[in-house]
Amino acid sequence: MGATDYICRDCGAAGSGDPAPARCPNCRSTKLVSHGELNALAIAHIDCDAFYAAIEKRDDPSLKDKPVLIGGGRRGVVSTACYIARLYGCHSAQPMFKALKACPDAVVIPPDFKKYSAAGREVRALMQSLTPLVEPISIDEAFLDLGGTARVHGRSPAQSCLWLAHEVERQIGITVSVGLSFNKFLAKMASDLDKPRGFSVVGRQEALDFLADQPISAMWGAGKALQARLKADGIRTIGQLRRFDERQLVDRYGSIGSRLWSFARADDRRRVEPGRGAKSISSETTLNVDISDGDALAQVLWPLCEKVAERLKAKHLAGKTVVLKLKTGSFKLLTRSHTLPAPTQLAETLYRIALPMLKAETTGPSFRLVGIGVSEITDDEKADPPDLVDPTITRRRDVERAIDAVRAKLGAQAIAKGRGFKTETRR
Repeated sequence: MGATDYICRDCGAAGSGDPAPARCPNCRSTKLVSHGELNALAIAHIDCDAFYAAIEKRDDPSLKDKPVLIGGGRRGVVSTACYIARLYGCHSAQPMFKALKACPDAVVIPPDFKKYSAAGREVRALMQSLTPLVEPISIDEAFLDLGGTARVHGRSPAQSCLWLAHEVERQIGITVSVGLSFNKFLAKMASDLDKPRGFSVVGRQEALDFLADQPISAMWGAGKALQARLKADGIRTIGQLRRFDERQLVDRYGSIGSRLWSFARADDRRRVEPGRGAKSISSETTLNVDISDGDALAQVLWPLCEKVAERLKAKHLAGKTVVLKLKTGSFKLLTRSHTLPAPTQLAETLYRIALPMLKAETTGPSFRLVGIGVSEITDDEKADPPDLVDPTITRRRDVERAIDAVRAKLGAQAIAKGRGFKTETRR
């Protein structure tokens, strides 16, 4: 049996032993990460721990030992539950009233996305100081390909991951969990194994054994609908997928079957792609009361369009497909979409496209949630070009830019369109 590489999560000391020591020879800490392939693995997944809640606790130390929920009012949903709140059964995407029933003493804080985005950019900058191969998945997590960085930084990929975790804590005041493996799928799974402040490794030698008993729900990309189908077919663990050949899985589950077949065999050949960026940008709100009236819902839609446009402009992006999201009072989700001839970043264009889709749905059920977003994201170079079919687009673009300029100088409330003024809401 060969020597096992190790790294100390407290002081960063690294070495090897046969067997690896139980305590760090340097600082005597028991927090060692030991693995025979530790220095041969270079694909990492970094995930900030309970990110939104962690930022709020950082900024208000009185919240440190309290259960914290980030989200809307009682009819909203939980965006993030801190780890204390999770002990009571609270979790993200849970209806807020259920979370508060499970944890009545929880502190509920409305999300501050500007603050979270700023912290996310700081974390991203630290990642990019290690390697240009950083593929963001969301504001608080990303894949890193650290292959070849040992010569640049004078330390192994595992040591660089630990350096990153320490610097995020020191500079930004939050914690991250690290998953290290030989592909993205396993790195992502590894980062979930020991949260919070975790550092887990899955190597080639144990990959198949590791996956054998993992539940299907742990497989990245397996949504609830697919999980339900798999469970109905008697497939509850990733290892059970190996009973089938690829053609059987494709015939039964469609194109996702190929990915199921590959992932079950620890085979993921996707590269870390730094240019991927956001797939969509959206904004939604849960209403205080269910609304069926089209005019009232249109009034809710407009500020959401402005929020999406603001985010697009801030990131110098545009979207070509406008997506409307509605959720009925009985929690049925409806989505409608329309693809534009050219990408847009204008709130007015989003509203003009989404409004007819909204009106078409307001013929019966009442709605508890309204959302608007864009997909097919691109940079803003080609956004909102002049259009012979719609000659007013240039004027609309100029008007919106003028409004943006006033708000940038005098504040968000300095100027608004007439449809932005609230009127009485009708159910």
